[in-house]
Amino acid sequence: MESTYALDAQGINKFFHHPAEFQVLKDISFKARKGEFLSLVGKSGSGKSTLLYVLSTMDTDYDGTLTINNQSLTGKGQNHLAAFRNANIGFVFQFHYLLPEFTALDNVMLPAMKLGKRSKEEIRQKALDKLQLLDIKDQAYKPANKLSGGQQQRVAIARALINDPAIIMGDEPTGNLDSKNTDIVFDIFRQLAKYEGQTIIAVTHDDDFAAKSDRVLELSDGYMVR
Repeated sequence: MESTYALDAQGINKFFHHPAEFQVLKDISFKARKGEFLSLVGKSGSGKSTLLYVLSTMDTDYDGTLTINNQSLTGKGQNHLAAFRNANIGFVFQFHYLLPEFTALDNVMLPAMKLGKRSKEEIRQKALDKLQLLDIKDQAYKPANKLSGGQQQRVAIARALINDPAIIMGDEPTGNLDSKNTDIVFDIFRQLAKYEGQTIIAVTHDDDFAAKSDRVLELSDGYMVR
């Protein structure tokens, strides 16, 4: 039977070993349902960005178990995890990390070209569909460095969606935006979760952003306190 959960993390413990041993994550356990919009909050140093890196499979030095899209990922090799990430996890960061000289369309196409499961024409059409979904298709052929900050972040979200990932993970996805564009990005995430069944886990310092999401996970001193 197919699970209703996109992500299941159980008993996650994480230590830093330099300059001295320090436990940064302490017995973190939670599940994220398909189509759920989660905000991960906590003071600076609480462990939230570290947790996101563990959940994203980029940090494999932890104790506990991690399952995403019904696949157990704990103990898997780097090549396996890199391929899994490209197919199953979309990333949206505080800074969009678009290639400035590439068009918006080319930037969105890149992860699907790397995955190599569709023809270039199919990928191009799908990328245009994602730009349309984010109401930015009219900017498809403009170089990324000619777009506004809000437009660039929408292109970055379209890029995160191109491979139909199980989860979108955001690291301060509105941290570099003004209030108007923050609201636009939040509304996009809300619609993706509600209408596209997209699971979203976003680290944020924005209390209003967090309060409007489906569920808030708060870390304090490495523990999940709510």
